[in-house]
Amino acid sequence: MKVTNLRTMVVEGEEPYIGGRYFLFLFLETDEGITGIGERIAGSSYSNNLKDIQTHVRMVEELVGQFVIGENPLHIEKIWDRMYGSRHDLRHPSLYATPAISGIDMALWDIKGKAANMPIYEMLGGQYHEKLRAYSYMPSAGLDKHPEKAGEVAQKLLEEGNTACKIDPFMPTHPIRDIPLWEIEHAAKIFESIRDAVGNKLEVGIGTHGQLTTYSAIRVADYLEPYHPFWFEEPVAPENIDEMARVAAHTSIPIATGERLVTKYEFSQVLEKQAAQIIQLDVGQCGGITEAKKIAAIAEAHYAMIAPHMYCGPVAASAAIQIDACSPNFLIQEANQGPLHKRIFKEPLVFENGFIIPPKGPGLGIEFDEAVLKSHTVE
Repeated sequence: MKVTNLRTMVVEGEEPYIGGRYFLFLFLETDEGITGIGERIAGSSYSNNLKDIQTHVRMVEELVGQFVIGENPLHIEKIWDRMYGSRHDLRHPSLYATPAISGIDMALWDIKGKAANMPIYEMLGGQYHEKLRAYSYMPSAGLDKHPEKAGEVAQKLLEEGNTACKIDPFMPTHPIRDIPLWEIEHAAKIFESIRDAVGNKLEVGIGTHGQLTTYSAIRVADYLEPYHPFWFEEPVAPENIDEMARVAAHTSIPIATGERLVTKYEFSQVLEKQAAQIIQLDVGQCGGITEAKKIAAIAEAHYAMIAPHMYCGPVAASAAIQIDACSPNFLIQEANQGPLHKRIFKEPLVFENGFIIPPKGPGLGIEFDEAVLKSHTVE
């Protein structure tokens, strides 16, 4: 079997544009009639501008043209190494190139699964989890002025079947900043309201987008420890692993990180330095399914859990689910879905009652509803 052609497609989502306004899908065609689907994720910072999307299209075209066309799509490890090593000399991963590699890798695995007539997770050790625990952001409108309302929101989440959620108690800003005591106290009031309303029935993770200084992160952790947060996500910017490890050494709250890290090389440093116990790899950015499975295995060897990041389109979300289903150390999956995510496939991904059911179809287990896809395609 040989890869013979690449097609790309830009699709516009639907408001409120969860995962970005535009999605970039890619299709690898073979001489045996099998087509693999992938996604070069755009994310919130790039996906609102079509000029940026065009840049991503060119990167995908360059990589496929140089390393994939004419190759056997089943030889994924060789293709991955050539894409990564030729452009990066195995030393300089970046969030510019690895998302393109990730999208191509997804499509190759989709071809392989379709050729074998089985889900990808069955080729990566077999299904380990019949259903996947999931979480999303806690609706936080109004909590900046009325933290006491958080308990009502938590109660509703429980009634909907959720067992976990995440909240950003400090409004994301840049550059890195200190968090004043009054803001920390406000965050504590949110957690206090949640615990008073639902006790410990709902896990609540803290998200901060890496905006805190080290000393400020330690101070926040100390103040919020009594409420037993699920995790403290990116307490400091992910570039400085030593500082994240310093925060981890000062708190009993598990540290989570990974959405802005790429390849096994960066993740191995996080784990070796004990900077985090919950690994939030992003299958659409870290290097695809090939690399995500390796990262999950390295984490398992360090007794760390994976909680994959998901702020993307529906194809990359499907790829994350494949990794979740076959990873013994899977903890929970972020589940951010926009309206289009729920309509673009003939059989939508099942997100309900706080869980995800892995699809049983071959490859990624997804098939586009062509009418919906066409109606949202951007020329």
